[in-house]
Amino acid sequence: MAVIDDVRPLGAELERSYPVYVRARLKSRVRRIVYVAFSADESGIGFAFPREEREALVLADPHRFRMPAASDMRFHWVHADLAAVDPTEARELVVDAWRMVVPDKLSGAYDALHPTGPGRRR
Repeated sequence: MAVIDDVRPLGAELERSYPVYVRARLKSRVRRIVYVAFSADESGIGFAFPREEREALVLADPHRFRMPAASDMRFHWVHADLAAVDPTEARELVVDAWRMVVPDKLSGAYDALHPTGPGRRR
C-alpha cells in the first residue's frame, strides 16, 4: 500500500521537476506540464501515461487503475488508487511519468545515477 509520502520527494528530486499546489491538490510539474497529480484527500494519483497503452493497463487491472474523466481523455493520463499500489510501483509510475515530459538526455542521466532505481527501463 503506497501513500503520498512514498512519492512526494520525487516531485522535487527529479531534474526540472517541482511541486505545486493547485486548488489544494499536490501536483508535480516540469515547466508548465503536470505529470503527476494527487487527489485532494491524497488517496488517488493521476499520472502521465501513453494514451495508446492506457486502455490495456486499465483492463488488465481495473481495481487499481482507471481511465481519466471524459474531459481529460485527450491527455496522456491514467488514475490509480494509491492503496492498491505498492510503494516501489508508485515510485516507478512517477518516474515513468516524468520521463514522458523531459528530454531523453535527462532520463538517461537519471538511469546512470540510479541503475536499479524506480522507473528504470529494463
